[in-house]
Amino acid sequence: MLVCFLTWLPLGLMIPSGVLLMTERGLGLAQIGLAVTVFSIVTVCLELPTGGLADVVGRRVVLAASAAFLVAALALMSVSTTFWMFLVSEVLKGVARALSSGPAASWYVDTLHRIEGPGADLKPGLARGGAMESVALCAGVLAGGGLPLLTPPELMFPLATPTLVGAVAAAVLLVVVLLALPEPPHARRSLAGVLRDVPATVASGLRLAAGGAALRRLMLASASSGVLLMSIELLTPGRLAELAGTAELGSMAYAVVAAFGFAGSAAGSALAPRVARLAGGSAGGAIVGCVVAAMSVGALAATAGLGGAAGLVTAGASYVVLFIGGSVTGLLCLEMTHNAVTAAERTTVSSTSSLCLQSGGVLGTLTLGALAAQAGVAASWAVAATVMLASALLFVRMPAATGSSRVPAPLARSGSD
Repeated sequence: MLVCFLTWLPLGLMIPSGVLLMTERGLGLAQIGLAVTVFSIVTVCLELPTGGLADVVGRRVVLAASAAFLVAALALMSVSTTFWMFLVSEVLKGVARALSSGPAASWYVDTLHRIEGPGADLKPGLARGGAMESVALCAGVLAGGGLPLLTPPELMFPLATPTLVGAVAAAVLLVVVLLALPEPPHARRSLAGVLRDVPATVASGLRLAAGGAALRRLMLASASSGVLLMSIELLTPGRLAELAGTAELGSMAYAVVAAFGFAGSAAGSALAPRVARLAGGSAGGAIVGCVVAAMSVGALAATAGLGGAAGLVTAGASYVVLFIGGSVTGLLCLEMTHNAVTAAERTTVSSTSSLCLQSGGVLGTLTLGALAAQAGVAASWAVAATVMLASALLFVRMPAATGSSRVPAPLARSGSD
């Protein structure tokens, strides 16, 4: 839970001030867009290789490397004054993001299987971890918005304070990973063996994701979630700025709404095990989450014509409910994914799911933005709601997982466990 919190806290701290920091340092919108695009490209390109690396050399090593890259990226960003310095920091952030995608959850699943056997219930622990990620984002957004106001200008550039604090949080993460995540024993590997086995592991994970009926559905569901999330990230700030009256007030409104949204995401993660029980299983719970998320985006589309306080309240409420439903589905999909693979390719398949999510986001960027420009935000949100609602069909009569890890359970547990 602590690792999940510290992994996402730096991102939350950067959300309110990241773009403003680049702007105040003299970057134009085109340069900022290019820097963010480079981050996305680096993350996508390294997603599968780093997942395979974690499956070969171990989870703790990769998580520690991610934390180290994040410290370097945020420390550099806090003192950057040119486009090229920011570009390098975005490359380092992309490497850190790709390295952090999957190893923590894989470490937890592998460790729990060693303690309780392959039949262990993954939902409670994964739910707590997901809730802590959302709590970190919520706390980070609020702190990141307030820190520049509390920083004396003579001490340091106020907008750089959240990024520097994020670097400190990443350094704490590095220490926690090294001290608190004991890697299960495994054979010592030569560098040549690691380099040879990573591509083979990636290929094996891709074949598994494409060849298994359950995993194919889960990958498509992840892509659908990417489309939905991008429709929110792309269109909500402008909508709130329109409702608030100015860009500055809109930015403040978005920070508050985002914080509530992350709190809703934490609630959704915590509620996911109960929703699954009431719905008769994880697949049924995922359907409920899809429907709730789709209806929330549909409400955004239906109320796009409202103005003033009524528009702000309905947009904010829909945003929160959306993240509750999306988090329920995401958590249960994560559990089903881990139950469908073995420890040998667990992180690789998790990275494949993350890649599908990002690919859906890219598709949403290319289509929904253009649609909003031509037909308005209501039309784009209506399309996103339809995609999410259709994705609920992927969980109907979900095939049973057949690749669950077969890590042997210990013969007995000590009373101190």
